[in-house]
Amino acid sequence: MKFYLISDNIDTATGLRLAGIEGTVVHEDWEVEHALRSAMADESVGIILMTERLVSLCPDLVYDLKLTVSRPLIVEIPDRHGNGRAKDSISRYVREAIGVKI
Repeated sequence: MKFYLISDNIDTATGLRLAGIEGTVVHEDWEVEHALRSAMADESVGIILMTERLVSLCPDLVYDLKLTVSRPLIVEIPDRHGNGRAKDSISRYVREAIGVKI
């Protein structure tokens, strides 16, 4: 299984490419959806890395896939512009996924 990056930033893509992680750079919500569905169709991809900005372009699609699809794992990563997560993002995700407040 391999990693695959979907990024909105060429620098992030270049850095991860140096680490051996291939990917694509997209900017529009329809491009994000197409790249995500293409990566999910590839049986060799086990983990999809997505920058937080791209997840914010189509959050319903991404979170729906996270909750319903077992493979590949979709992981949000911050890009060079910083971390846009709310302080309770992990707690909120668990609460939405399984209905338990932690």
